[in-house]
Amino acid sequence: MDLRKEKTSILLAGAVIGIIASLLVFFGNPANMGFCIACFLRDTAGALGLHSAAAVQYIRPEIIGLVLGSFLLALGKKELSARGGSAPLTRFVLGVFVMIGCLMFLGCPFRMILRLAGGDLNALFGLAGFVCGILAGVFFLKRGYTLKRTYRLPVLEGRLFACIQVVLLVLLVAAPSLLRFTQSGGGPGAKHAAILISLAAGLIVGALAQRTRLCMVGGIRDLVLFRETKLILGFVAILVSALACNLILNAATPDTYFHLSLAGQPVAHTDGLWNFLGMLLAGFGCVLLGGCPLRQLVLSGEGNTDSAMTVIGLMAGAAFAHNFGLASSGEGPTANGKIAVILGIAVVCAIACLNTFRKKDA
Repeated sequence: MDLRKEKTSILLAGAVIGIIASLLVFFGNPANMGFCIACFLRDTAGALGLHSAAAVQYIRPEIIGLVLGSFLLALGKKELSARGGSAPLTRFVLGVFVMIGCLMFLGCPFRMILRLAGGDLNALFGLAGFVCGILAGVFFLKRGYTLKRTYRLPVLEGRLFACIQVVLLVLLVAAPSLLRFTQSGGGPGAKHAAILISLAAGLIVGALAQRTRLCMVGGIRDLVLFRETKLILGFVAILVSALACNLILNAATPDTYFHLSLAGQPVAHTDGLWNFLGMLLAGFGCVLLGGCPLRQLVLSGEGNTDSAMTVIGLMAGAAFAHNFGLASSGEGPTANGKIAVILGIAVVCAIACLNTFRKKDA
């Protein structure tokens, strides 16, 4: 596929994904949260009992669909490949701190774009921090940062993560009594589209993201390193299509799908400094991991166990955040959360230095 066709494919995929994300809000997902990898992994972690924040406990079918959509398309294209062994514990730790950064901001890079499409100007502070975090990561990439190579693994290793998603889907549909679910209608975890709609949306987005290698971190990284705009175009398309869809939906119910302001935004706070620092941590960590949370889920579906370990780290980070009061709320960041973000930036910087400037292995 030549570059022009690749760009067209990514633009079309981004446009479809943006429309799907906007429509998921129409069908019941929280406002400005048609898709949020960080939030949905947090909800799933809560449903599995990893944290006790009752407002955010629900196995999100979108996550299941993302992994299975990637898995099925990779299987059909003969791109399914079991591989791993590239510093899995380091990736787990990075995943923990990326999630802490996301929950300081209250969203992943994907939701950051969707918040902008909904008129949430707080996301501009997050975007600025995200870009700065990526630039910090690029600094180390240019100087040789690496977590070393991956290795081929037994076939089963590459399929286990997808199998786990099937088990979660069975639990969600057939045995919800075994899970923790939000009972009240007030929390964002209680708001969701119907299971089949959410699952179908996840399958489509997962397949499209696998086909186009969509990754916002990769898009900004490649723009800085190689002046290549291909990947970033996908997220521009998501922003434009979600914004257009929100404005159309908003015509019938004003200020429901689009509300241009800093204050009064759903599942958001107005502390610009900590929105900035939270996404700086997330962007920095994602560069060192090689992709954003969306990309990590897609790679997990393709059989990459290092990405699967990163996803487990993200879920563990969500559990830490809610068990120890690190996650922000609409009222703003917590004192514990601020300490965790500063600590996270220091830890991620240390990981970057140790994997860039240490002496070569004998």
